[in-house]
Order: sequence, then structure tokens, then C-alpha cells
Amino acid sequence: MTQSPIEGFSLASSFDEATAPSKHITQYFEMFGHRSLYHDGWRAVCPWPGASFSESGRRFGDPISYDQLIQLDAHGCELYNLEEDFAETNDLAASERDRLIAMIGMWYVEAGKYNVLPIDSRGTQRFGVERPQIAPDRQRYIYYPGTQVVPTNAAPRVMNRPHSISVEALVPEGGADGVLFSMGGNDGGFAFYVQNGILTYGYNYVAESHFRITSTAPVPSGHHIFSVEFTPTGPADIANGKGTPAAIKLFVDGQPVGEGHLPVTIPLSLGLAAGAAVGADPGSPTMPDYKPPFAFAGTVKRALVDVTGTSVESLEEKMRMILARQ
Repeated sequence: MTQSPIEGFSLASSFDEATAPSKHITQYFEMFGHRSLYHDGWRAVCPWPGASFSESGRRFGDPISYDQLIQLDAHGCELYNLEEDFAETNDLAASERDRLIAMIGMWYVEAGKYNVLPIDSRGTQRFGVERPQIAPDRQRYIYYPGTQVVPTNAAPRVMNRPHSISVEALVPEGGADGVLFSMGGNDGGFAFYVQNGILTYGYNYVAESHFRITSTAPVPSGHHIFSVEFTPTGPADIANGKGTPAAIKLFVDGQPVGEGHLPVTIPLSLGLAAGAAVGADPGSPTMPDYKPPFAFAGTVKRALVDVTGTSVESLEEKMRMILARQ
């Protein structure tokens, strides 16, 4: 396997002499179509989708066409002398036109060198693009408590598709509260938990709305499998930031104990720091009902995430066999 080059500049000279001049005189920047280049005290900036959303009439994530890119390079770039104007309040694009054109060309050289091209301005849609995985895709995933959070890009893809989560746990006499399984944070996601003895599925839609589906009776003590089933009930409207609505059912040992409906779900990604966790909700809380980590006070043995679309009631016996083999 070919080793990728180690890009950058050494800081060693600054260790020997604090006032040594920097060897890093050029630095490109690109994120979601917004571009910039620093070079020897100057900075050229080409904002996307524009100087402001209201002025441009565009939205975050709008694509950049070839013609728009040409127009941006010709008329949409700004230029600042950072040696004299560190706060970038005086745009010199008109008076230093030759310098700006040279820096725009330099940006493309740097972009080609560091594999930035083609420019991709799709914004949050890029988070939904599937990336190559080392392991083959699976239909069922087993997770255990006491481990680190499984990052979203390595966790099961559960958005906009039928799935179920089943957690094998021991509930002591007198009951136990806490999170059985979570995937998200305070900016969005879901948590499967017990609070005040009631089994609950909580869904956080981009921190704008919080939905709760609860069991009709308290959680029984003893050894049980607690499940939640997510069944889409309509199409997603990804362009407007809405995932599929869904019917939610709660089960204890394969027997239904509660149901409800989610009018909207997250369409692409469960937050920037979201991940799958068993027996707790570490980090920021997915639901405002509790303080993290809200670890389950009983004993969580393992969790099964099933994305085959098989109903929990049909899966009950198979679920016990799958969990027993682990």
C-alpha cells in the first residue's frame, strides 16, 4: 500500500529561534464551496453561497454550476492585507486586481495539489453519502455496554428505513431507570430508556422538537428483552430537511406495550458527534428528560440492532437465539 505524503511545514526552526520567519507562507482553505487562500500576509476569499444568504438569495448546500464558478472567480472574490487589516474590514479586490487574480490562480494550484477538486458545495447532503467501509455491510449488529461510543459512520444506518433495537437487560426488584440504547446528542438523535419505571423511546428532531412514546405499564423486574420498532409511514422530504415519518412500537419480550407516531425525523445525519452507545447516553443528552450519562441502573447484557425490516413480533424467537450465541 502506498503511503500518502505527510503534508505541511516543519516547526523545528521556531524551536531553535522564537523569531524565526515562518516557512508556511501559503495556505488554501475550502469547505462546502467556500474558498480562501492565504499567501505572504494577504488573504483572498470567495464566499459561497455569497457575502450573505439574503444578498445572494441562495441557501446553504446549493450546488455551484460551472458558469457560477466562473462568475464567482471574476466578480465574487474579496482581498485583504492582513498585515495592515487583520480584521478584514477593507476589501482591496478592486485596487489590487492583479494580485487577486494571481491568488485565485494560486488557489487552483493548491487545490489540484491537495485533491480538493471538484468543488463540492452540497453542505449537509455530503454527510448522507455512503463511504467505503472495511467490513461488509450487515443486517444485524450486536453491541455491548462498557465500550466507547460507536461513531455514526461505523454505526448501523437506521435513518429513513425500517429497523428495530432490542436490549437484553436485568431489572432488579424495585425497578431501574436509565438509558438502554442511545444514538445522538442534544442536536438530534434518539434514546431508548426507562424513566420512573416507564419504557420510553425519545426522538430529538434537530433540537427543534422532542417526541416521546411510552409504555402503558411499568417495566417488570427480572430478565427481559426490551425492543423498539421503527416503521416508516411515508416518504422523506430531504430537500426540506425532513426524514420519513414513522410508526413506533414498544415491546417487552416480544409483546407490545406501547405505540405512537413520529411526524418527522432527521433525514441525513444524527448530529455531528452522534454515535451508538449501550446502557448510557454519554456526552450531551439526546433528550432533555435526564442528565447524562443516565446509565441504566440495572444490568444491560447486550443490544441487537436489526435493519432487515423484520417485525419484532416475528423476530422474537430468532432474537433470543441471536443474542444467546454471542
